[in-house]
This record gives sequence, C-alpha cells and structure tokens, in this order.
Amino acid sequence: MEKVIDIPGTEQSIGGLALGVVAQAKAAREAKMGNAVEIQTPADIASSQSRAVVTPMEMLDRAVTSGASVETLTQLMVLQERWEANQARKAFDAAMASAKANMPAIVKNRKVDFTTGKGRTNYQYEDLASIMNQIGPVLSANGLSVRYRTSADPNMPISVTCIISHQLGHSEENTLMAGRDDSGNKNSIQAIGSTVTYLQRYTLKAALGLAAAADDDGAKADDAGAITEAEREIILTMIEETGSDTAKFCEVLDITSVADMPAVKFRRAINMLETKKKKVAANG
Repeated sequence: MEKVIDIPGTEQSIGGLALGVVAQAKAAREAKMGNAVEIQTPADIASSQSRAVVTPMEMLDRAVTSGASVETLTQLMVLQERWEANQARKAFDAAMASAKANMPAIVKNRKVDFTTGKGRTNYQYEDLASIMNQIGPVLSANGLSVRYRTSADPNMPISVTCIISHQLGHSEENTLMAGRDDSGNKNSIQAIGSTVTYLQRYTLKAALGLAAAADDDGAKADDAGAITEAEREIILTMIEETGSDTAKFCEVLDITSVADMPAVKFRRAINMLETKKKKVAANG
C-alpha cells in the first residue's frame, strides 16, 4: 500500500466547511428577506385607511394654507356643511333610538264623564303636562328637546307643529290641523286654547311614536269603590225625570242607597233608567 502524503497548509477540517456553508445560507436568507414584500391583513388595511380619513374641515384648512381659489374654498365649505348635517342626523337617530328604549309607559290620568241631552260622555285621556313629566327626563338625557309652532289665522283651521330637536342641530317635525273647539260654554280664546292643547298632545305622541294606556290601577280602585258625586247626581236626576221609585230602584240593584252604589253597577243603572225614559216618552 502506498503511503499517502498530505501537503501542509491545504487541509480543511469538516467542521470548518460546515460553518462556512451555514454562514453563506444565513446571508442569502437575510438578503432575500430584505427584498420581501410586507403582507398586511384586512384589519391592518382597515386601520391604516381609517387613520388616513380626511374630513372636509381638514381639507378646507389645507386649501387655505396652500392659497386655493375662492371657488375651491366655497365648494369645500358646502361640503363641510353637508358633512356636519349628515353627522347631526346620525346623532339624532341614535338619540331617538336610545330614548325609545328607555321611554316610560304613558298613562291616561284624566277622566271625562258627563251627560247631556245627547247622552253620556265618558272617556279617559292623558294631559300634556303629565306626558312631559314622564318623557321629559328621558329626552333631556339623550340631548333631545320639544317645541311647538302654531298658526291660527281667521276662518282657517288651527295648525300645530311639534318639533323634536337634537343638540347637534338636526330636527324633525309633525303637523296636525283642526277647527276651534266650540263645545261647552267656551269663549273664542278658550276655544282656540283647547284645540291648541289637544293638537300639542297628539303631534307629540305622533312625533315620538307614543301610545297611551288606560290607568288600570285607577280603574280597579274606582270599580271597588262607590260612584262619584257627579255620577250620583246623574242617577238622581234620571230617577226624577222618569218618575221612578228610588226605593224600588235600589232594591232591583241590590244596594242600600244611590250614594252607596258601587261603580261597577253604574252602567247597569243608567241602562235601566234610559229604558224607562224611552217608555215614558212613548206613553206620553
């Protein structure tokens, strides 16, 4: 076997070669990464776009700084006004939605009950002061307010407009018209005032989408008690008009006296007396 002679100075260890290869690969990878294109996610893109949004006012400021023409400045001012109006409308809609979500139930707290030659009038309603006491705090908490515009020209229907406004400036209106309320013994001013108050209630309810419910608690309390003094006077008057015997009348209704009549029997008593009244008129 021949003897292998190594030439001094030309040898390279395996470990040294390996280190050289690794260093070259690392350098190539870093160079490649340096030329790579950065990939953005949709969230990154949306975030960068939101930061880049320029409002019309900012555009106007830049135009003034750069010495833009009067025509350009005018167009930017119009654009700014439109932008502000749109923002105010959005704020109004949000405030109305929040107010509706927290609006209390409107209760009919007033009663009307009287009898004329045309018959008995009996109904419940909610007055304007009661409505405002219930909804006023909710509207104020959401930056909303209420005001009215009225018109009462001679020989023309009375017009009432309810205006719901937001603190940023947007407002919406609802208008109703009606004739003067000449019922009862009202003078001309009272007739106008009655109609205006009536229309204020209904335009407000329409503008806010409110619906009033009967006062069930009050109705139950009334049914559990005796009739009112006004109802007692109605019964006694009809007894006198029909020539009815009060004692027999009370016996039929199973009550001790007209004053002690339960409210639940009032309608039955009226029907009995109305029937007798028709018979008396027919026989007369």
